Amino acid sequence: MVGKHQNHSPRFRSKSLILTLSLFSFSLLVILYTFSPSVSYPNQTETSFVASLEQFLIHKAPKLTSPFRDDTVRVERDDDDPRRLESMVSERENRLLNEDPGYPTEFPVKVYVYGMPKKFTFDLLWLFHNTYKETSNATSNGSPVHRLIEQHSIDYWLWADLISHESERRLKSVVRVHQQQDADFFYVPFFTTISFFLLEKQQCKSLYREALKWVTDQPAWKRSEGRDHIFPIHHPWSFKTVRKSVKNAIWLLPDLDSTGNWYKPGQVSLEKDLVLPYVPNVDRCDAKCLSESPPMRTTLLFFRGRLKRNAGGKIRAKLGAELSGVKDVIITEGTAGEGGKLAAQDGMRRSLFCLCPAGDTPSSARLFDAIVSGCIPVIVSDELELPFEGILDYNKVAVIVSSSDAIQPGWLVNHLRSLIPSQVKEFQNSLAQYSRHFIYSSPAQPLGPEDLTWRMIAGKLVNIKLHTRRSQRVVKGSRSICRCDCWRPNSTASNPLSPLLS
Repeated sequence: MVGKHQNHSPRFRSKSLILTLSLFSFSLLVILYTFSPSVSYPNQTETSFVASLEQFLIHKAPKLTSPFRDDTVRVERDDDDPRRLESMVSERENRLLNEDPGYPTEFPVKVYVYGMPKKFTFDLLWLFHNTYKETSNATSNGSPVHRLIEQHSIDYWLWADLISHESERRLKSVVRVHQQQDADFFYVPFFTTISFFLLEKQQCKSLYREALKWVTDQPAWKRSEGRDHIFPIHHPWSFKTVRKSVKNAIWLLPDLDSTGNWYKPGQVSLEKDLVLPYVPNVDRCDAKCLSESPPMRTTLLFFRGRLKRNAGGKIRAKLGAELSGVKDVIITEGTAGEGGKLAAQDGMRRSLFCLCPAGDTPSSARLFDAIVSGCIPVIVSDELELPFEGILDYNKVAVIVSSSDAIQPGWLVNHLRSLIPSQVKEFQNSLAQYSRHFIYSSPAQPLGPEDLTWRMIAGKLVNIKLHTRRSQRVVKGSRSICRCDCWRPNSTASNPLSPLLS
């Protein structure tokens, strides 16, 4: 007789087997999770530059030996390479044009990432990583060097996303290609800001010259004279000694500084270049933070930073004098160090409005700190060009006033107090939606700054092809470079019909 706990029926054995396999699978997953820190999980998103870089260098970089063989030129070839590349590009574009009535399409942008020697890429990232704790290293005006590098680290976020395995990437606006004839754009992964701040002056200049020669030796550069090449030059001092040699390329900038203090006339323009936001220096005020903060926002207007600046930044001293001592307004001097970050973050989260005046350049990281803090920016910078303005409407998230109005006695505070509660609430609701557009992350997120970068660059493609093809037929020296409203008729190759036509 079989006891009641000794059920050996096929159905019972089947259930036991399933249970055993389930327990084994669960145990295996626990072991893998515990002992494999380099495993990537789809829901993990890192927004800290230092933390993301650590993970990238330790876990991802050693595995970046691509299964694809790109065709970056690493040795000198004959002068026929640009013509050979032009022939392949033309063949591809003609095929697409004839086969696809919708061509050219905007998305996805096809980007070829140059496989530059590691002294331009990984070595510089390791240099930052290994010296990061030396935060006493400061610029002449007292700004912590490593903090500045973090604020301008757009070159890292874009490159890290582009070279990630396709299974880890979330953006649909851009794809990496491994053959140059398939590319719309060429990305130059040289860390110009790190090299400027962390290398000796002559060593930095020498590395700039090496990078310049390396890139300009490429057939793709010679074919387009660099018009379809993308250079991350996000700090206004970086790459300065060789900029004139890459003036046709797309520069990724913090602003265009039309005052002429940082860029020479003709070097930068909205048509050619792209303004990218600084990496925020404060933590994002998330949905929970935003829901809890309204009762704590008792300060009308907040500013913490340096009041003495050059060029357009002289407005700061005037605003400081005008607003000092005004009720519900906090204007204080401060630095960008760790203590300064916490003080700024706390002040922004306790304020309705955050003053964002020009600095040495028209832009400042403070604007993006305010946006991600849920503090309505008050922009006082007459020469400022804003990131992604072809996509984003800043009138929905910021109060924008002229410098001449802002320094009039009592004008600015009265203007802010005249805004009714429903207007303030509308600004705050828009900030809650817009903040994601300014948070760099790994992996890069849809509608994040990396995504908007490629959406904006896509809009430049047809114009770049126009000027590339035009430059290939126009006789050298027959025209000067000027804006679109002053193009002069160009001289092309000799036309045998010219006497008859005249």
